[in-house]
Amino acid sequence: MRRLPTALLLTSLLGGWTAGADDLADPQAARGEYLLRAAGCVACHTDSEHKGRFLAGGRAFVTPQGTFYSPNITPDPDHGIGHWSEQDLARALTKGIGPAGHRYYPLFPYTSYTRMRAEDISALKAYLDTVPPVARENREHDLPWYLPRFAISLWQWLYFRPGTFVADPARDDRWNRGAYLVRALAHCAECHSPRNDLGGIDEALQMAGTRHGPDGESVPNITPDKETGIGRWSDADLAYYLKTGADPDGDYAGGLMSEVIDEGLSHLSDEDITSIVSYLKALPPIHHLVVDE
Repeated sequence: MRRLPTALLLTSLLGGWTAGADDLADPQAARGEYLLRAAGCVACHTDSEHKGRFLAGGRAFVTPQGTFYSPNITPDPDHGIGHWSEQDLARALTKGIGPAGHRYYPLFPYTSYTRMRAEDISALKAYLDTVPPVARENREHDLPWYLPRFAISLWQWLYFRPGTFVADPARDDRWNRGAYLVRALAHCAECHSPRNDLGGIDEALQMAGTRHGPDGESVPNITPDKETGIGRWSDADLAYYLKTGADPDGDYAGGLMSEVIDEGLSHLSDEDITSIVSYLKALPPIHHLVVDE
């Protein structure tokens, strides 16, 4: 169902806590909140549908492999990440491995976060330490028997290539900033790409959309193909969509994308939105009609 973006209609969806970057005295923490928004953490780790507390987890993600529930990332010492060090957070984000050594299912997009710069992870940790702790116990994933956690090692061997983002010297600063935002922080390819039966991204169709996105929703082609992607959108159209959820046809983002915009992209600077647009419009166009996939 399509709907107006809640950022235009509501003052708060964060369970009663809406402190923004301007409210934080520590510049490092303020920068960390901005990065949290850019990385889409709020939409995934806040169960807004059931009035869940900010970043306390519990949001369900229905996939062909089962139902996953996002974890509590508030600094609660028992149910959140209150005992995590900065190194623990960095290892989770860039290696997909928790403090106790367990490996994360790839619904957690560490396959993109692995490109995050160390200074950004440090800022993110500084902000997360300021979030009010919530004593909400994490919910176990509801998965079939054939997806034990020890199988993740094999999946990572097949599909996970860790490594930090490296700027392309042949491109300008705007393109490289957009590439970092799209490929590392906003992890757009994780949702906008088809996957094989084992959950690996189809690299030949990266960013070209899929009928089998989060919660079974169709996710559009965001390459600049003029027939099946965003090739007919102007730069201004795309920037306005990322800020408000309104597309050139007068429709609005729905489902998870509306939350990604409301709780994430709409908080980004105009300069960063322009950088994202620059990167997306420079992608190789891929003709891929999602509805016929």
